[in-house]
Amino acid sequence: MSSWSSVAYFAAPLCAALGVGVLVLILRWAFSRGHSVVAAPPRRGTSDEYGLLVPVAQPGSFIEGELLRRRLEEAGLRANLAETLEGPRVMVWPDDLQRARAVLRDPRPNPPHD
Repeated sequence: MSSWSSVAYFAAPLCAALGVGVLVLILRWAFSRGHSVVAAPPRRGTSDEYGLLVPVAQPGSFIEGELLRRRLEEAGLRANLAETLEGPRVMVWPDDLQRARAVLRDPRPNPPHD
């Protein structure tokens, strides 16, 4: 039994130090900056910083832009409303640009689908 106590005398502090070391590594990883898995809040850019999307309308307010975006979606077009540095912009894909302009020029509230 005396040999067991001498092993425990060295093993117990070693296990405690190992446990504290593992906790330190986990906490450093958890609280480190710049490696978050949570998405960063979107930042505003100019209207040409939105990838392939191109602006089709420049509404005066966000509400007007949302109405225009919904009108385009009702016509079967994919549209996005972006808050740019120049103000709100309704964006569409380049292939849909001509059709989107035609839909927005049409004075009827709900243009017919193709």
